[in-house]
Amino acid sequence: MTDEHDTGSSPLARTHAPRTQPWADEAPTALLVLANGTVIEGRGAGATGSAVGEVCFNTAMTGYQEILTDPSYAGQIITFTFPHIGNVGANTEDIETSNLAASSGVKGCVLRTSITAPSNWRAAQDLDSWLKARGIIAITGVDTRALTALIRENGMQNAVIAHSPDGVFDIDALKREAAAWSGMVGLDLAKDVTCGQSYTWDETSWRWGEGYGRQESPRFHVVAIDFGLKRNILRELATVGCKITVVPADTSAESILARKPDGVFVSNGPGDPAATGEYAVPELEKIIDSGVPTFGICLGHQMLGRALGAETAKMHQGHHGANHPVKDFETHKVEITSMNHGFAVTRESLPETVTETHTSLFDGSNAGLKVKDKPVFSVQYHPEASPGPQDSHYLFTRFVELMAARKTS
Repeated sequence: MTDEHDTGSSPLARTHAPRTQPWADEAPTALLVLANGTVIEGRGAGATGSAVGEVCFNTAMTGYQEILTDPSYAGQIITFTFPHIGNVGANTEDIETSNLAASSGVKGCVLRTSITAPSNWRAAQDLDSWLKARGIIAITGVDTRALTALIRENGMQNAVIAHSPDGVFDIDALKREAAAWSGMVGLDLAKDVTCGQSYTWDETSWRWGEGYGRQESPRFHVVAIDFGLKRNILRELATVGCKITVVPADTSAESILARKPDGVFVSNGPGDPAATGEYAVPELEKIIDSGVPTFGICLGHQMLGRALGAETAKMHQGHHGANHPVKDFETHKVEITSMNHGFAVTRESLPETVTETHTSLFDGSNAGLKVKDKPVFSVQYHPEASPGPQDSHYLFTRFVELMAARKTS
């Protein structure tokens, strides 16, 4: 112990005595302002400015770049439950937006920890600069477990995400903007992410040591309707022997059938299926009546359901992640699947002509259907994954088998 008579008296004591500094909080440079008035502070990353959207949470542990470029997330702010996002950087191969000239439509992302420098041999860019280039706002330092619990209890939240490096925000204006936003119900977002004109696709799935391949001897011609199409869906179709023609969301059934396809694919996408279905469902009804084998995924599943007479409804918290168990009633197997949707087909509304083929084991919601007397089927989840497991790749083979059977008959 120091002699009380010497304390503070010697030059050495005065030199090395600890200095007490007032506690100084770091000023927030980003905010997430919920429609109910809750303000969540954090550190900004990515693009600056503000954007309004629906806050959801995604439980995938990998594939953040694929998630952030999936057009199905248009209009949404993604909360990643996995804390370390950005540690493998970003590259040009893992982009899922099929129309590279367009934005995926993601409004922002919420992260637990700050973005670190990338540590991966495939990294071509750090995530922060990649977010800036794509116009995606990020907030870091958020208790994402608490935010996830809030969404789980109260449903997906309308919110504004804002990033200002100087930390200056008009919080009252942000609260008003969040409260005034109408939300996802009634929004047709497919028109914002679809392609501007038709094009062909021949790239096949990625293989270790080879990268992406090319389809050189297709057996079938598939017309894919783009409501927010993911690139890996196109790759999986090409891998099982399909030549693919992609057409915009508002393409007529007459134009599609005039191309004499062996099959029609109805893609994933964002927004309310009832809103997009205003112009898409009448055309899908004509395609179903034509007898051409038809396969739908995600939004495509919901709109095929509506075309067959079923209804769709907004979900409480939606399904977003790469670890969702689904029961296949035909094979009696359980698949671990990748999901991303905030609307679902209501089981009770399925007509007698339709059979339920899959169900979610998380909440029992409908996850698949097929028509009893026509070669038409669809699933709510993403069999192409990216990111996610490959348990459901067999569905692309099932589609090919339907096309082959129709050809031989």
